[in-house]
Amino acid sequence: MTGSLVLVQLAGAVALLLWATHMVRTSVEDAYGDVLRLQLRHTLKNPVLAVGAGGALAIAFQSATAVSLLVASFAGSGIVSGTTGLMAVLGADLGSAFVVKLLSFDLSLLVPVAIFAGAVIFLSAERRVWQNFGSILVGIGLLILSLRLIGEASEPLRESRILPVVVNYLSGDPVTAFLLAAVATWLFHSSVAFILLTAALAARGLMPAELGVVMVLGANLGGGLVAAVLSRTMAPASRAVPLGNLAIRGVGAVLALAALMLARPPLDGLGATAALQVVHAHILFNAALVILGLPVAGLVNRAVERMLAYAAPKPRVTLEDREASALDPDALGSPSRALANVSRAVVGVCDTIEVMLKSIMELYEEPDPARMEALAALDDRVDRKHAAIKLYLAKISTKGMSDDEARRTQELLEGCVKLEQVGDIIVRNMLVHVRKKLDRHLTFTPEGWRELSDLHAMVLANARLAFNVLVSRDPETAFQLVQEKDRLRELERQTSQRHFERLREGTAKSIETSSLHLDTIRDLKQINSLLASIAYPVLEEHGLIGTTRLRAAE
Repeated sequence: MTGSLVLVQLAGAVALLLWATHMVRTSVEDAYGDVLRLQLRHTLKNPVLAVGAGGALAIAFQSATAVSLLVASFAGSGIVSGTTGLMAVLGADLGSAFVVKLLSFDLSLLVPVAIFAGAVIFLSAERRVWQNFGSILVGIGLLILSLRLIGEASEPLRESRILPVVVNYLSGDPVTAFLLAAVATWLFHSSVAFILLTAALAARGLMPAELGVVMVLGANLGGGLVAAVLSRTMAPASRAVPLGNLAIRGVGAVLALAALMLARPPLDGLGATAALQVVHAHILFNAALVILGLPVAGLVNRAVERMLAYAAPKPRVTLEDREASALDPDALGSPSRALANVSRAVVGVCDTIEVMLKSIMELYEEPDPARMEALAALDDRVDRKHAAIKLYLAKISTKGMSDDEARRTQELLEGCVKLEQVGDIIVRNMLVHVRKKLDRHLTFTPEGWRELSDLHAMVLANARLAFNVLVSRDPETAFQLVQEKDRLRELERQTSQRHFERLREGTAKSIETSSLHLDTIRDLKQINSLLASIAYPVLEEHGLIGTTRLRAAE
């Protein structure tokens, strides 16, 4: 077999590994992302549990980077402190190391089972959550298959005359090997994939364990760099978490590399084979980072925050000034340009509504007067944006406006009205419930709170679908949104039924919070109905559902 053919086969196997990893991560996020985010948000309130929660989520997502960005968003919104967020990310790094360990076992028998079962579930299921579950199984099967293909593709390299030269050079120059691994991990955007590749090469005898461990250290640096770079557009409060993680991982990796170069410790204690030594070195390094990083997490976070504050440019205009600039009065004479401006402004309204919808359940759990006032201020902001958009739409020139542009004008106006109504429900209804809960010191039963949280998670997911429909006018997404409305109606029925069962059983907390519980269900259902109605004009335009049926379903 020629060298070119070997490289092509190896490249194909590595590409399959990267694709399978991406497939599993995105499917988990689509299917269970909102629930996992909700659970993580609760767990992060305890700094000790934050490490375990980060690790568990990294195992679920098969990506510490995804967890790092998620926690960064929590830190930016004030849900968790930067220090606690950093602890969670350190735990996520350790969790991703255990993913590598799990995938290092011989799981060949799972390949046909996982792919077959996943394909059957994906092709036969109608609900999106089951389709995503099928994709997860297929992704796991392809991931394991890719590791086997990497091993088979690299076998002819044993006879290569060039590879030993490269390996010998890198073995003699660990700094270059370290930097090369960091760059490769950045290119892969996955430390899990790169370390699995390194372990596979070590298992075939193509790379000594000593070089493999150096590559592991470089991969850990590169993994931290990925999240830090991807968060570069976030607010400083959000960027502090991935940058703090990069600082701890970078310093730890450099110190570990220096120790390896100076002491040259034996690796026999890490495992019987080179592959095991590579995998276990990865776990040991991340476990050491958790143990040694926790005491200094607060110090590192404060240092990074001060650095970001010093480097941040002073804003010359407010956020609202920037948002208002989208409604350019010079574009009013051109309907297409003006409508594009309105679409940009509506995106800002959607973002604010999403923040409000997330925040209200956090206040249900932990009422805070200061945050309650901040939430009410957001509704005022939505009202101002709504008024500005409505006035701007009224001023758009109708001269030369096409039928499609006229329909789009009406869609944006109606959509913005519905978003404003959602904001009113959150502040005028649900926020009142929060104040009632605070004043009367009420507490939901664990079952009741879990049911409300599940209902809210579904409404939040539907809100994101509605925002996409409003901007993209995608008929498939619109149809999915209407289907999700039916699912939520069934969940609401089950939730109410279980609540009445607890009332019949005489559960004290259920009796005390009954009106609050049922009013919250009603408000969430009303919000979901408003959001789902955004899909109706798109579906009507494409003839996917009849006008009479649509209006009857409202």
